[in-house]
Amino acid sequence: MVAVSPQLAKFGEQVITKQGLGFDILRDAGNGYTASLGLRFRLPDELIPIYKGFGIDLPACNGEDSWTLPVPARFVIDQGGVIRAVDADPDYTVRPEPEETLAKVRALTAG
Repeated sequence: MVAVSPQLAKFGEQVITKQGLGFDILRDAGNGYTASLGLRFRLPDELIPIYKGFGIDLPACNGEDSWTLPVPARFVIDQGGVIRAVDADPDYTVRPEPEETLAKVRALTAG
């Protein structure tokens, strides 16, 4: 299991330590890989001051000033590199339960 994030490596390391994660966070500079999957969006101009007001500085976290974010997504990929399941929704509040994703992974290893 890996996570992919546009954040600079130092921020990924902080998340790994703070959350006690047992997997790596790979950096997708400028959301380039995410864009190739059609899962990158630019934050609307009217939301940028709101993010700044909350102390969220995407350019500082991501190391570039595109103000883009990835659509939250989970992929289950088999050992042959074939995508077996995808959960993606531009509404960041809509996410599957972790157990649902784990069940999909277990189904691959059981077969």
